[in-house]
Amino acid sequence: MSFDRLDALCHRLDALDHAQAMLGVDEAVMMPEGSGSARAAAMAEIAALHHDMSTAPEVAEWLATAEATESDPLRRAALREFRRVHTNLTCLSSAFVARQVKARMAAEQLWRTLRPRNDWAGFLPAFRTVVELAREEAARRAEVLKLAPYDALMEQFDPGNRMAEVTPVFRTLKTFLTDFIPRAMAAQARRRTKALPRGPYPVARQKALGEAVMAALGFDFSHGRLDQSHHPFCGGVPDDVRMTTRYRSSEFISSLMGIVHETGHGLYEQGLPRDWRHWPAGKARGMALHESQSLFSEMQLARRGAFWKFALPLARKHLGAAKLKGVTTAVILGAVQRVQPGLIRVDADEATYPLHIMLRYELEQALIAGTLKPEDVPEAWDAQMKAALGLDTRGNFRDGPMQDVHWPSGAFGYFPSYTLGALAAAQQFAALKRDLPEVEAFIARGDFSALNDWRRRNVWEKASFLSTQEIMRQATGAPLSPAAFMAHLEERYL
Repeated sequence: MSFDRLDALCHRLDALDHAQAMLGVDEAVMMPEGSGSARAAAMAEIAALHHDMSTAPEVAEWLATAEATESDPLRRAALREFRRVHTNLTCLSSAFVARQVKARMAAEQLWRTLRPRNDWAGFLPAFRTVVELAREEAARRAEVLKLAPYDALMEQFDPGNRMAEVTPVFRTLKTFLTDFIPRAMAAQARRRTKALPRGPYPVARQKALGEAVMAALGFDFSHGRLDQSHHPFCGGVPDDVRMTTRYRSSEFISSLMGIVHETGHGLYEQGLPRDWRHWPAGKARGMALHESQSLFSEMQLARRGAFWKFALPLARKHLGAAKLKGVTTAVILGAVQRVQPGLIRVDADEATYPLHIMLRYELEQALIAGTLKPEDVPEAWDAQMKAALGLDTRGNFRDGPMQDVHWPSGAFGYFPSYTLGALAAAQQFAALKRDLPEVEAFIARGDFSALNDWRRRNVWEKASFLSTQEIMRQATGAPLSPAAFMAHLEERYL
């Protein structure tokens, strides 16, 4: 009986998740600027209602009774994950959650207005509030979870992530990349590939190409769609997946890679076990595994030669054969396998991208610890960017600390997942090649069914019934490490 009550509760909470997700998608894609305060109030109310329902006293009683009486292994695994989520929810009060949601949405809406204006001073008061609330959240969670404050924040995005394990991995990777990037750029200069033709590439044609590639990759358009926004993302719920990209008429690669990346997220959501999607155990395990699926699609598939044997004819069909006359797979690879340090994280290549993440990881820890004040972030950012990539960001707030939506939205602890996801994607693809030696031939034909079957068995259907490390061990035979990623970079770029 207690398990059934929890099941009914999960259905109700899932409905609230859907409502909040759709409000968030609409806010990012189409909401009028003047609607911000009303939308923030609505989302805060839903968040508080969700929190109240999740943490009601009877829920703890149902959970304890079910844990004591349930014998079915699958149900017991579901209860373990429910317990973890419930413990994390009870760290915060509904009033705090509502206050935090309002502050985050206000900061995010202000960021959307002020970032194009490069107005750090105007954004700073809202940013201070978001940081103060993040520090308060971290302290509350740390006390209950018996974790360091920043570990307690990472736990919300990637259960099990700890600085003690993440920092040494990042240190190893940074040492490798410091040596690797100059060598990769030197090898790239020797190849001297022809540049892709400049645009215009009409947005409607780019979208048609993107949707054709999404369909080939296996995205179910009866349960999702593609839209346009300032920042590419994937949101919604498994039966209603909403993806966006952004377009530049001068070229088509960045929008297409964004679409493929978000399709990886969408495939993961659509591949979660249907009977358990309303339970915490039936949802995506964490953002590292989520990013592993998007980076598997983008980096491991869409930036390799075999992929463009199938995709280049599609590009000619949708963008115009005359426009791409003389463009070969080698020309495309010269564009999609280019290493070039830059200011913008979302436009970074796979070799320099981890350095962007490490910069944010280190600054976030200092902000949460209180050793870095919000007003001092631009100076710290510039120093780190110079040290990591040799780039100057003084006075360029738009392309510096204001470039990402994560900090305005209060997502502290999220950034490490991007690079951990890249490591996981490389490790998964290496395991897939062992299990399916003909993988390159399948990719060249645009046949991703066998690849998706492997991902479904080894990642998607595991959902949150297992830990991230256990999913990786079962899928690849080893825990997550940087070895496969470093080997992948050397094979591709040297």
